[in-house]
Amino acid sequence: MKVIRVALAEDNVLLREGISRLVGSCADFKLVGVASDLPGLLALVAEQRPDVVVTDIRMPPTGKDEGIRAATWLREHQPATGVVVLSQYAAPGYAVELLEQGSAGRAYLLKERVASVDELAQAIRTVAAGGSVIDPAVIEELVRARTREKNSGLASLTARESEILAEMAQGKSNAAIATTLFVTERAVEKHINSIFAKLGLSEEKDVNRRVKAVLVYLGG
Repeated sequence: MKVIRVALAEDNVLLREGISRLVGSCADFKLVGVASDLPGLLALVAEQRPDVVVTDIRMPPTGKDEGIRAATWLREHQPATGVVVLSQYAAPGYAVELLEQGSAGRAYLLKERVASVDELAQAIRTVAAGGSVIDPAVIEELVRARTREKNSGLASLTARESEILAEMAQGKSNAAIATTLFVTERAVEKHINSIFAKLGLSEEKDVNRRVKAVLVYLGG
């Protein structure tokens, strides 16, 4: 039996103890350490190189998005390590950010729905094997958001804007889109800004705008 080495990061003492016990109750898991903030987690994973990190989405020092930042760091420095993010937020923005560099070895679960050892244990095993798990409530909210965006903006795109959005959905850069469509890169940038405005994404970070615009397109 392969033992999955698990590191845990959670700043709430009661939750940390509870999750530690859940992990410890599974014969195929070994808890290699716990942390209560992002610096502590990064030091722990650098030392222990766990198979999976289970982390709260918000911890010190900022209490904003430390779980997502940890996942990004691991993707770059320890890509074989899976990450299970535990969150109380069903809004899909965090999940999109978690998955924008790839879904392999990533899970996003709502704390209130991790009601049993089996649910959390299965998520840990899945990401350890390179799979992904997204809480159904988050997926439902993402579908609703995409439907709202589609109804409010997708139909208003010009033929050229729709063409460019289709190219974006293939993961192409602005330069690659310009080459494919025989237009200037500056023209592509102008069309993309118009797409963002029509889809109501003008206030988002640029990377998130590209991801969300593509999600709207794929959902259409």
